[in-house]
Amino acid sequence: MAVALLRRSPREVAMVLRPFLSALLGADLPFAIRFWDGSEIGAFGALPAPATVVVRSPRALRRILYGPDELGFGRAYVAGELDIEGDLLWLLTRAELPALGESWARPATWLAGLRMATELGILGPPLPAPPEEFPVPGPLRSRLSEAKRHDARSISHHYDVGNEFYRLVLGPTMAYSCARFVSPSDSLEAAQEAKHDLICRKLGLQPGMRLLDVGCGWGGMVRHAARHYGVRAVGITLAAEQQRWAVRATEEAGLAGMVETRRQDFRDLGGESFDAVCSIGMFEHVSSAAVQAYFSTLYGLLRPGGRMLNHAISQPQGSHYGHRSFLLRYVFPNGELRDVGSTAEAMQMAGFELRDVESLREHYALTLRRWLANLESRWEQAEALVGAPRARIWRLYMTSSVNSFEQADVGVHQVLGVKLAPGGHSGFPLTRAGWV
Repeated sequence: MAVALLRRSPREVAMVLRPFLSALLGADLPFAIRFWDGSEIGAFGALPAPATVVVRSPRALRRILYGPDELGFGRAYVAGELDIEGDLLWLLTRAELPALGESWARPATWLAGLRMATELGILGPPLPAPPEEFPVPGPLRSRLSEAKRHDARSISHHYDVGNEFYRLVLGPTMAYSCARFVSPSDSLEAAQEAKHDLICRKLGLQPGMRLLDVGCGWGGMVRHAARHYGVRAVGITLAAEQQRWAVRATEEAGLAGMVETRRQDFRDLGGESFDAVCSIGMFEHVSSAAVQAYFSTLYGLLRPGGRMLNHAISQPQGSHYGHRSFLLRYVFPNGELRDVGSTAEAMQMAGFELRDVESLREHYALTLRRWLANLESRWEQAEALVGAPRARIWRLYMTSSVNSFEQADVGVHQVLGVKLAPGGHSGFPLTRAGWV
């Protein structure tokens, strides 16, 4: 089979592929494609394309035949069988890979693909996925222990890839969520500090209060709150490497007496009370079945008058990543996005009174562009830390995310609620002027 896979056609590969690509993509090809034999199909336009798809191996074509969607292309890219020269962001805004499924269903596309595969000798069974792919789980039963184990595996897949790699991408703040840019020219570090400070003000933190950060990551928020607002803070995470880093960073900052970082599931919290709770970029990992338990648990941990802020990526009408999603299989196993309206409703059903909703969509695009710049400027170091496939996953996922936020396909919202004190007292000022 390997001999057949690598057999050269007597014609240039571009000539063999042209009828298939015309059937799959139509007459409009805005980017150029170059193949392993050096032949090329140019973009259909007067000007040179800002990006070129480089098909380095016939294995990439077999993957695309079995998966003419984002997963097939993603697998080939992660494996290094397909590459992009030039502007990857430009390409992703025009490729519209999810729409290829409709074209692939047409008989003419199938016939052209079969002719192409026969002439190039790439027919055969599906190729194994690159090993970085997270296996799709079978149906999960309702047992809490099973759900918790599944969540822990999903979190580990994404976050336990090495703290040094995350530091390379995220910068010294190690904050893995949307920053807040007062000005587009702000540094990433200043914008992350501004985000933490905004959350502290929204929560009304005062010296001596007790704060819980659910999904605390590497502990940036709890350290900021302890250092600048004098609170005693607890951060919880499921990722082992995050917790180790956070504990060490807290000790080095001289905050060990004020900040505690635990490796703990939110469903195991109980018997404690807090003056404020925040969750920053963690809600996307909470399954639909657990949403109400999530907010009810956090509501029960708050003292009367306590505030809760939920900071999460959102999407109109919500979205559960399908099994053919690149993000599900390689980036965020078990990930879900929710409509901000459903999040607000769930918080109210748990008992919270809603006080504020703020969109930071444009800020996340700016944040992702900073992360991408960090990755690209230290590409060789990134490959050395986590391997080329993992680094390529991050490049593809973050670039596509920039596109999603800039095109308003997804957003990010901070939703602030309060557990009312007896008599309906919220403790909020009459206007937002004091805490925005």
